[in-house]
Amino acid sequence: MAAPKNTFKQALRDKQPQIGLWLGLANNYTAELIASAGFDWLLIDGEHAPNTLQTMVGQLQAIAPFPSHPIVRPAWADHVALKQILDLGVQTVLAPMVDNADQAEQIVKAARYPPQGIRGVGSALARASQFNRTPEYLTTANEEICVLVQIESAKAVAELDNILAVDGVDGVFIGPADLSASLGYIGQPNHPEVVKVIEESIAKIVAADKAPGILMADKSAAKRYIELGALFVAVGSDTGLLMNSTKQLVNEFKADGVTTTESAPSVY
Repeated sequence: MAAPKNTFKQALRDKQPQIGLWLGLANNYTAELIASAGFDWLLIDGEHAPNTLQTMVGQLQAIAPFPSHPIVRPAWADHVALKQILDLGVQTVLAPMVDNADQAEQIVKAARYPPQGIRGVGSALARASQFNRTPEYLTTANEEICVLVQIESAKAVAELDNILAVDGVDGVFIGPADLSASLGYIGQPNHPEVVKVIEESIAKIVAADKAPGILMADKSAAKRYIELGALFVAVGSDTGLLMNSTKQLVNEFKADGVTTTESAPSVY
């Protein structure tokens, strides 16, 4: 028995747009609810949400019965964090704050078993191999791991060509929140200058035959990026949906609106 097929990775290879949602509530109950909605992928965020390995595995188990593909973003994509996350059974990782090709190369190596990489072997303890009940896991896992790297700074944009040249990088995710801040437009992910950089970056990623991705709750902007070739697009977050729907409901019944305030524009 081989490692499970990574259907998300195959969809990106086939140029099939994948629509996702960000999970920031760090809760397996809400993850299960959302997984039944029909999103192609769900991102369990370990960078800005209060997730731990324990909360991640609970959400992975909650998502497992549904077609939604789980992706995990660690707080920092070093070889230790990636080793632990991959052993949980995660097959697609999103590495934040990648500024150059050297970082991208190290991330790819950390996601691969030797001799292609440096991932530690601990399959007897790993959910990924069904605790060694998948006999061919060690020899087939590398091919099913999908590595997504996140560019979210002016430096990363300048280094994009070199990052795209790294073998084993399957997709490049553009982080509009941090990118807008790095470009001098903090809190303005839809500023014309930021949008220009995003669109130029998507074109470069497409030309390199890699998969472009982005998070964008603005529906018109998200659809525009899909038209330009973005293949994995998160169109919102659980936190954003809950915040906005509760605010709307309160405002319908409390005309003075004193209990709510307008939030700043957000990609979430």
